[in-house]
Amino acid sequence: MSLSSTSPQPLDPAPATAEPRLYRVGTLTYTRSRLFQVVFWMLCGDFIFTLLQCMPTITPLLLRWQGASDTLIGLVSGSLFSVVAILWFPIIATRSDRHRGRLGRRRPYLLWFTPPVLLSLVLLGATKPAGIWLHRVLSTLGASSVTVAGCSIAWITAGIVIFWLFNAYIVQCWACLVPDVIPPEVMGKFSGLYRAIGAFGSLAFNRWALGYAEAYTFHLFLLVGLLFAGTFTVIIWNVKEGEYPPPPPPAPGGRLGAIKEYFQTCFRHPFYLNFFSVTFFFWASLVPLGFVIFFGTSAGAPGYAPTIGLSLQEFGEVRGWTFVVQMAVFFVVGIFADRYHPLRVAAAGMLLTALSYFCCFWFVTDKRTLLLWFSVNQGATAIYLAAAMAMAPRLLPRERYGQFVSANLILGMVGMIFAPPLIGWLLQRIGDYRYVFLFCGVLTALALVALLTLLAQWEKLGGDRNFTPPDPVLRLPAPAAES
Repeated sequence: MSLSSTSPQPLDPAPATAEPRLYRVGTLTYTRSRLFQVVFWMLCGDFIFTLLQCMPTITPLLLRWQGASDTLIGLVSGSLFSVVAILWFPIIATRSDRHRGRLGRRRPYLLWFTPPVLLSLVLLGATKPAGIWLHRVLSTLGASSVTVAGCSIAWITAGIVIFWLFNAYIVQCWACLVPDVIPPEVMGKFSGLYRAIGAFGSLAFNRWALGYAEAYTFHLFLLVGLLFAGTFTVIIWNVKEGEYPPPPPPAPGGRLGAIKEYFQTCFRHPFYLNFFSVTFFFWASLVPLGFVIFFGTSAGAPGYAPTIGLSLQEFGEVRGWTFVVQMAVFFVVGIFADRYHPLRVAAAGMLLTALSYFCCFWFVTDKRTLLLWFSVNQGATAIYLAAAMAMAPRLLPRERYGQFVSANLILGMVGMIFAPPLIGWLLQRIGDYRYVFLFCGVLTALALVALLTLLAQWEKLGGDRNFTPPDPVLRLPAPAAES
């Protein structure tokens, strides 16, 4: 017997096993199952976050039940938020960008400021008994001219100010946590799901919670506050942040130097100015939309052109169907944003939104046509909103992300501050609420121009293959040396 016949045969090589796909964002690495867990917790947070942000919509009702004037309601419910946003948000965003700690740079602020937000909700919910108690205390001290209604209004104002100040930390850090923990390659799909869950949260609040606001004010505020505090505590425990590079050195000159650096960094480069311009015009386009209820119902002003004349219930049915359309669009648009880039999808959504506004202006004549064209419009708007959420993490510098998000919000707020008096003046001159669709279309078209300009700049800066966020500080060429 030969040696070759008795020697062991070589074993066949083991079949190669496919490596599990890994997803990375910064220093974080996820398996598919771990990514699903993170997405699940972030979407749960989105639903509760939406409920939390719906609570200030009850403030005008709290004030109206105490006999507050429209001017005071507008001041407390709207102007206070704009002031807080413009003055406070940049400070918060810059702090969180620069913070380094065991929990990361966003989660510490979510953890620290959840209790004050919960406290502010409890204070607002206790308005009725608190107003009576405050009136009794002041009367005992000799303030005989105060009324229960005046004390209640003062209590509401103090409560909403506390809410705006501390909720600003939640809003900013929650928005900035998303790109820190969600990988870029799935950001489009996540954004679509995020927007859909948020729309469902708004629908759930208006459908099942708002009706209890008057009879069960304290219970509603307390329930939403406890849901928020409990859910966000669990999320902070289950969603981890990665490691961050050291923050840039502080600006020389103390606070004034920091303010100067903030504006020079955010509002100097034309690429970011175009990015902010999109938000400025788009947010301004939302202002005329608030008057659509006057066109759709019989609540139009005397002397104006005839309206459609629906009842509030009929108009509510139309508005409810537009939420359903938006949720369906949100679920699918993220796939296209990941495949074709959010910037391109956002431009398509903005174009369709502008065209649909003009179609509303031309073709809406009754409930059926309002339902058709307003649903088309809100579906197109959903395309832009989902893509825009995925667009920001792809275009803004990661190391200063919170700072640029706050600057974008400031420009949006400026648009919403100047648009209302202009739109109101135009409507008084024209006397026809149908023109709100035209105003929305024109402002959306201006946002589309800014967005197309941004798209051209993005292509010039590398596009799909080589784009990196440009240095936000323009560096001028050094002067030539004299011979």
